[in-house]
Amino acid sequence: LIKIQAVFFFSGGSSSVSLIIRPNRTQHFSSESLSLSCEDHRNSTGWTVRRYTNTLETCPSSSVRSTGTESTCTITSLITSDTGVYWCESESGHKLHPVNISIHNGDVILYSPVHPVTEGDSLTLHCLYRDKNPSNLRAEFYKDGSEVQNQTTGDMMIISTVSKSHEGFYSCQHPERGASPKRWISVTASGDFEEKISVLKILSSLLAVCPYLIVTVVLVFKCYRLRGKTSV
Repeated sequence: LIKIQAVFFFSGGSSSVSLIIRPNRTQHFSSESLSLSCEDHRNSTGWTVRRYTNTLETCPSSSVRSTGTESTCTITSLITSDTGVYWCESESGHKLHPVNISIHNGDVILYSPVHPVTEGDSLTLHCLYRDKNPSNLRAEFYKDGSEVQNQTTGDMMIISTVSKSHEGFYSCQHPERGASPKRWISVTASGDFEEKISVLKILSSLLAVCPYLIVTVVLVFKCYRLRGKTSV
């Protein structure tokens, strides 16, 4: 993804355009259907879904539907070669919201947020199964190859307050169905979260300096009194 961004120069910053993915996940089973929409909240037109698999292309023309301010790409039966990067692009070539979409032939995938998680928010991961769920829903979750011992319940893993240390590759494994592919979870800083950290740092610095300030004031006061007695 980093190399592709360097080639295509994805634009950063906020935008009125959103990339909506249904189902709302990045890992999908082969033969499933997938819908991607570029929705513009300013009622402007001209945004389309584009992708890079082995080549740079728009979604297949037969699958694209434009309605008002929304351009939708629907793939009715996914295959592994649909794996790639998808994004919204304007008529002028402005590119936004790149997302890695991967298609798998196996029986297990990992449900995770499409977009990066913000520090301070919660994170929920699910083990999803092709066809029907197994009778035993107990699954193991891994981060960077190491099993996560806590924060898991059945086929679900919940982190109540995300920090930068939670960034990494996640996967899940079921004893009968097998393991899901790995998925990179990215964590971004929150303005409010950073502001709280800054305030805490300032307060801790003040607390560290306070004893020295108190001692200095006491010494100055004593010197002032001593100087007053000497003058008398």
